[in-house]
Order: sequence, then structure tokens, then C-alpha cells
Amino acid sequence: MTVWTDHLVIAPIVVPMLAGAATVVAGNGRRRLLAGLGLASTVLLVLLSAMLLVTADAPGVRIYRLGDWPVSFGIVLVLDRLSAMMVALASVLGLAAFVFSLARWHRAGTHFHPLFQFQLMGLNGAFLTGDLFNLFVFFEVMLAASYGMALHGSGTARVRAGLHYIVINLLASLLFLIGVSVVYGIAGTLNMADLAGRVPDVAPEDRALLEAGLAVLGIAFLIKAAMWPLGFWLPGTYAAASAPAAAILSILSKVGIYAVLRIWLLLFGDGAGASAAFGATALTAGGLLTVAFGSVAVLASQNLTRLAGASVLVSSGTLLTAIGMGQAAVTGGALLYLAGSVLAIGALFLLVELVERGRDIGADVLAVTREAFGTGEHEEDGEPGERDAIGVPIPATVATLGVSFLACALLIAGLPPLSGFLAKFAILSPLFAPSGGAPPPIAWMVAAALILSGLATVVAMARAGMDAFWASPAGTPQRVSIVEFLPVALLLALCVALTVGAGPALDYATAAAEALHTPANYLRGVLGTPEGGQ
Repeated sequence: MTVWTDHLVIAPIVVPMLAGAATVVAGNGRRRLLAGLGLASTVLLVLLSAMLLVTADAPGVRIYRLGDWPVSFGIVLVLDRLSAMMVALASVLGLAAFVFSLARWHRAGTHFHPLFQFQLMGLNGAFLTGDLFNLFVFFEVMLAASYGMALHGSGTARVRAGLHYIVINLLASLLFLIGVSVVYGIAGTLNMADLAGRVPDVAPEDRALLEAGLAVLGIAFLIKAAMWPLGFWLPGTYAAASAPAAAILSILSKVGIYAVLRIWLLLFGDGAGASAAFGATALTAGGLLTVAFGSVAVLASQNLTRLAGASVLVSSGTLLTAIGMGQAAVTGGALLYLAGSVLAIGALFLLVELVERGRDIGADVLAVTREAFGTGEHEEDGEPGERDAIGVPIPATVATLGVSFLACALLIAGLPPLSGFLAKFAILSPLFAPSGGAPPPIAWMVAAALILSGLATVVAMARAGMDAFWASPAGTPQRVSIVEFLPVALLLALCVALTVGAGPALDYATAAAEALHTPANYLRGVLGTPEGGQ
């Protein structure tokens, strides 16, 4: 190991931190310098995350001890397959959102560039940290930046939704702090690996209090993951945010999913003694209810931005349901689904602005109904030549956006043969292949939820697509710059690559899931000697 590769684990935190500090010093007036710094930072993050993916695709974990303090007392960063995958997703989505913002949104308000960089810093720190207290710290960094991102661009609707978002997340932060305090009071440590070793040995009279503290902590995570009924705030907030802000905010719900996945399997896995599988039923039931609520929200959405926000709810519910099943193979399929949904929903948030540009938004359902059933204006209105025309030419921009929208719809709905379908199949396959006997009833419930949520998405996306490209297209020609469309194309291309390379991707996700369900290497790497963690 060379010196620079030893510090590779902390680089995804340091790079956006330094870039954010540099943009603060540069001020708001030097737009080109700010854009250059931000672009260099996001591109470098993508390169670093690719290196981390390669580094992490091996047994064991890599640890980074700040100040060379012992693990039980100091700050420790941990790199394994799951954290490397999440850093890569955040970096790619960050690059796409930032490039999209260069067309106009980075000039719509002050402090966009430092907020964006600190947002990436908080995300990467949350994925890499190895203890609960620093998870709280990076949560707060991430949330503080997201408050500004949600309000970026001003406007009454944006401010109203942003204030609701701030209040909800401040409550989640309070619960997080209470839960962490209770856990530390009982276990005497906040290091995740150390805590996993102490949970089985907790005295019986203290176990109920420890589980209560972890349940409070879990509620904070589930608020961020938008589990029903805690996720009512999400569609409105994301719909009101600017396109690049909504795209990067969409992965914040996956931070809650990551925290639940990491901590629940570490503390309540098979080796947790009397606390094994604590909360599994609540996760599965909550996930199924979230899928149902998200499906209803998808069908009820009358504009594309709310539809994209409701799709986040469906994806979160699917992931929580899979996690609650407690099977490594199911978790592997869920991780593949997570990667595809993050990329597809991020692309949809960016695409929505391009599709709706120049349109008179409103009465979407009525517009489709009028076109489909001939209600409203009489068809004979207009010139004879217009009535006799067989068709009208479709501008290249509209055609390109339409194909991109169709791709997003197929990916999010999980239709074959794309990655969303393959991931759902990977989730369901282990449930219907039990070691002995017929599939349990919960397997049929999960299958019904995934199929019906996909059907709801197809119906809603088809309705929205007809309205956007057929019933009430843009009143003025749409002007889309390369800078705006390139990020959408990048995210969709990655979804296609995930479909083509579904075999290796699923192998990676399955290996990450098996490491989560049997965390011996994780515990040995964090609690053992530094060399053992490398």
C-alpha cells in the first residue's frame, strides 16, 4: 500500500469539504470559478468512487482511523462493498445533478455551490462512518445542506414545502440524539462493530431499555427512509424543489435505508442472542404499507414532479420489505434494486423539468380525458386542412424527451427485461424457493405488492406521458441544451449498463448482502489490528 491509497477511504469526504470551503471563500460573484471548482470536485468524486468499488470488491473491510486513536474511542471510517456502492451512487447522481444545474439553476440563488458540496460531504460521510455518533454528525451536515437545497430558487410553494421538510427532519434529529444517548448509556459504546459485540451480553434487566433506545433510533432512520406513515412529507417537498436539488435529495431517503440495513443486521442478526430479528415484522409490514401508500400516491399524482416523488416512496417500501425478510439472497436483490431505482428516479427528476418546460401545467387528468374521449372543445374547430391532416411532425427534441421518459417509466415500473424487473425477480425468487415446503404467505404478499405497484406506475406514467407529449404538449418550442440533457442520458445509460451487466452486478450485490448477514469479517476488520482491516 502506498501512502495515497491508505488515505483513499477518507477522500470522498475531504474532496467535497475542501471544494465547499473554497466556494465559500470565492463568493457568489465568480460564477465561472465556482462552476469549475464544483465540476472538478464532482468528477474527482466519481473517479474516487470507482476506485473504491474496485478496492472494496474483496473479502474483509478497510478501515481508516483518524488520529490513529483506538477504534473504541476515536473516529473510524469503514469501507466495504455496501459503503463503496452507496458512495458511487451518490457521486454519480451528484455529478449528473451538478452538470444539469450549470444551465441555469446554479445562478437562481446564493450559496448553491457550497451547499451542494457539503451535501455530498454529508452523504459520503454517512456511508463511510463506523460509529453512531459520527453518523449523527454526518446526518446533520447532510440535512443542514439539504435545507438550503430544498429552498434554493425561492417561491411560495418551495418555501412552504421546505419549512415542512425542515420541521420534520429536526424532529428526526432529536429522536436520533435521544436514541444514541440511550444506547450509549446502556452499552457504553457507539462504535457499530463494538456495539454488535456487546448486544448479546447486555443484562436481561437492561435489554428492554436498549431495544427501546434502538427503536427510537430506528424511527429517526425510518423518517428519513419515508416509511408509512412517516413519509407524508416527501412527495410535496421533492415536487417543490428545483430539478437538480430534487435529484440529489432523492438519494437522502436511501441514507435512511442504508442506516437501517447496516445497523439492524449488525445488532439484530443471527448472533444477537435474545434480540435476534428484533423489529423484523415491523420492517416488513411497514414496507408493504409504504408500497401501498406510494402506489396510491403515484396514481393520485396529477403532475410529473409529484409522480417522481411518489416513486421514491414505492422504492423505499420495496427496500424495507426486502430487508425485513432477513434473507441474504433477498437483500442482494434489494441492493440491485436500490442501485437501479436511484439512477432511474434521479433521471426522472431531471427529465421532468425539460418535459414540462413551456407547458401550461394544470388539469393534467382532464386534458388526457378530453383528448381520449372527445369532451371539451369540438373536434371540427379549426381549418379544414388541419382536420384532414393525418399527423403532425414531432420535433427531434420532443421525440428524444419522449423516448427518455419511456425509458424512465419502464425502469421505475420494473418491466422486463430491464434492471428493475431483474432486481424484483431476484427479490422474489428466494422467497418462492424455501428449503422445505410451500412458499409462506408473506411471499405471496410481497409478490402482489411488487406487481401491483409496478402496474400502478405503468398506469400513472402512461397517463402522464400522454398528457405531456400528446394531449397538451408544450405551447412553445422546447429548448434543451446539451448540458441539461447529457446528465439524463448518463443516468439512463448507466441503467442500461446495469441491465446488460446484471450478472456481475447481482454477484456484487449478493456478496455485499452475505457480508451484511454474516458480519464476522466486518467485526474482525474493525475491532482487530489495523493490518487485519486492510
